[in-house]
Amino acid sequence: MTILQGRAHVYGADVDTDAIIPARYLNVSAPDLLAEHCMEDIDPGFRSRSSTGDMIVAGTNFGCGSSREHAPIAIKASGISCVIARSFARIFFRNAINIGLPLLECSEAVASCEADDILKVDLASGRITNTTKGLSFSARPYPEFMMGIINSGGLIAHTVRRLEGIKT
Repeated sequence: MTILQGRAHVYGADVDTDAIIPARYLNVSAPDLLAEHCMEDIDPGFRSRSSTGDMIVAGTNFGCGSSREHAPIAIKASGISCVIARSFARIFFRNAINIGLPLLECSEAVASCEADDILKVDLASGRITNTTKGLSFSARPYPEFMMGIINSGGLIAHTVRRLEGIKT
């Protein structure tokens, strides 16, 4: 799972958790139901345009606001394979890793990207390629232990695998 490829869905700065999953759906815990409402207040057509493997590209402070875990769950359940942003709110970053949703910070990749560009991401090396424009960028790759969490599908699955003696 270290190579990802998909279409870009581009957003600006300060996309908060209420924009990712509106508070009126916080009584929902099923990932597939959260996915139905992902981004609907800032991008009503997101669900109809997005496909499994696509990526979200955003400005600074993506995932700011409340610390709700619903936001990264809604994104991952929508089929988004990765989020690339200039920066992330720290609690959102941790919540995303905890559920196995990879995030990369790379201002240059964000600056060059337009909606519907095709992106290819190598999580192991941190390489982001905009195949539409023929441009490549470097983000900081994850350390091995974090790649283990992502590749396992999140912290709980990673912990279970380790307890069962399965190498991650």
